Amino acid sequence: MADENTQVIAQAEDQAPEAAVQEAAPDREAMTAEKPALSDEERLQGLEPEKLRKMMYDMLLARRFEEKVAEAYALGKIGGFCHLYIGQEAVAVGAIHAQTPEDYVMTAYREHVHALQCGVTPGAVMAELYGRADGCSKGKGGSMHMFDAEKNYLGGHGIVGGQIPLALGVAWKIKYRQEERVIQVYCGEAAVNQGAFHESLNMAALWKVPMILIVENNRFGMGTAWERASSLYDIYQKATAYAMPSAVADGMDVLDMYRVTKEAVDRARAGGGPTLIEARTYRFVGHSMSDPVSGVYRTKEDVEKEKGNDPIRIFADLLARQNILSQEELEQMDEEVKRVSEESADFAEKSPEPAVDELYTEIYATEDVNGRLYFDGRR
Repeated sequence: MADENTQVIAQAEDQAPEAAVQEAAPDREAMTAEKPALSDEERLQGLEPEKLRKMMYDMLLARRFEEKVAEAYALGKIGGFCHLYIGQEAVAVGAIHAQTPEDYVMTAYREHVHALQCGVTPGAVMAELYGRADGCSKGKGGSMHMFDAEKNYLGGHGIVGGQIPLALGVAWKIKYRQEERVIQVYCGEAAVNQGAFHESLNMAALWKVPMILIVENNRFGMGTAWERASSLYDIYQKATAYAMPSAVADGMDVLDMYRVTKEAVDRARAGGGPTLIEARTYRFVGHSMSDPVSGVYRTKEDVEKEKGNDPIRIFADLLARQNILSQEELEQMDEEVKRVSEESADFAEKSPEPAVDELYTEIYATEDVNGRLYFDGRR
C-alpha cells in the first residue's frame, strides 16, 4: 500500500501534474550552492581588466541585440521560428572566451549569441534573421541555421541533439590531423535523452577527442520541466557512464562558466579527451517568440525571482566592487551596444532579398532530379 506521501503526490498529479512535480522537484538553488564559495579575487582568476570589460561588453551586446530582435519580430520583419537567449548570456560568453578564435563552436537553434561571440558581425546576424542576402547564410538559414566557416562557427542546428554527432566528427578530424584545436558543442537539456547524445559521448570518450559538450540546462525543454522528463536530475552525472570528466557550471555567472570551460579546454588541448559540462541557467523569455514568457508551465513569480539572478547585473556589481568598471562606464558601454544593435537592424533593412537563383546554390542534390519548384519561374 502506498504511504501517505505517495498518496498526496498521486492525488495532486490527478488535479495538477505541474504542481505535483514542482513540489517534488529538487531545490535548484541548493544544488548549485554545493559549489564552493569564492572570494571576488578568486572569481576574477587573475584575468586582465581589459578582458573582463570585453566580457561585460559582449554580454550587454547579446542582451540589447536580442531585445532588438524581439522588437523586429513583433513588427513582422523577422519570420519563422525565433528562439531568444535573454538570461543565458553568461553561458556562451564565458565559455567561448575560454577558447581561441581558431577553435570551433557548434550549437543548437538558440544560437544568435553564439554566432556573435564567435565574431560574426551583428549586421550579418541580423540580416540573416531578416532573411536577406547579406546574412551570414545568405538569408537562407534564418534564426536557426546560421553559419560562418571563416569564424569557425559551424552553425546552429534545428534537429534536437542532431549537432552532437556532427561535432564528434569535427573533433575526430582535429585529432586525426593532429591540430591543436578543440570544439565546443552546445545543446539544451532536452537533447540529453536523445540517443545521439549517448552514442556521441561513448565514442568521444573512447577516441579521447578534443570535444567539450556544454548542456545549457535552463530547466525547461520547450514547456516541460526537466524533472518531469528525466529520471536523473543531475545531467553532469551522465558522463560517469562513459568514464568522462564532467563539471557543473553556474550558467548565471560568466566567470564560473569561463573557469569551468577553461579547465576543459586546456585538458582537451593537452590530449585529455572530452568533458561534459552542465551549465545551470535560466531563460527570462519564452521558449520561442510564439511562447509566452511564463505560459502554463511556469509562473510569473518564478520568472521574476530568477531575474533577480541576472548574469549581467551580477557581473557588473563585481566589476564595480573591484574598481574595474564604474556605473558611468557601464552606462556608456550600454549606449554603445544599443547603437550597434540599431545599426545592425538598419543594415538588415537595406540588405536585398536573396536572388531566386540562390535556391540552386549550396545544395547537395542533383538539380531538377525530382522536378523543379513551381514558383521559381524557371523552364
